[in-house]
Amino acid sequence: MGKLTVRALRAVLVVVLAGTVFVQASMVWALATDPEDGSLPLTPLRVITILGMATVQFAVVCVWRLVTMVRRGTVFSHSAFRYVDGVIGSIVAAALLWFAVTAVNAPGQRDDPGVTLIMGGVGVAILGIALIVLVLRTLLVQAVARDVEAVRMQAELDGVI
Repeated sequence: MGKLTVRALRAVLVVVLAGTVFVQASMVWALATDPEDGSLPLTPLRVITILGMATVQFAVVCVWRLVTMVRRGTVFSHSAFRYVDGVIGSIVAAALLWFAVTAVNAPGQRDDPGVTLIMGGVGVAILGIALIVLVLRTLLVQAVARDVEAVRMQAELDGVI
């Protein structure tokens, strides 16, 4: 991965992290100062938003660590798995939180239940992203196994020579 790509990705990650912190601070402020009004129960939605931003922040930190490993050339190691697992876990947590938003929103959608179905479909799509990352993790497992095998074979070859 080139330096420009790494810098661009890190810039995006910093913007996302700053944005999520801003949203979390806004939701905490709203919880502390605004009384609940309107037809939707705003307090559960605010709490879910705060938790959702935490899942994004956790994923950003994991991706940052993976990018660091890529730059150092150490991504094909067993230590990368914990960060990939962290990304998968945060995506699954985000999907579960989305399902919670769908459940909180569902009573207000009695006249148009299609919105609830669409929201449920979005939750399934988010879980699909977690499955895609799981497939990529499997590819990483294979790459690490091949790298370990290549190092072993190189050591054997060095011993013969």
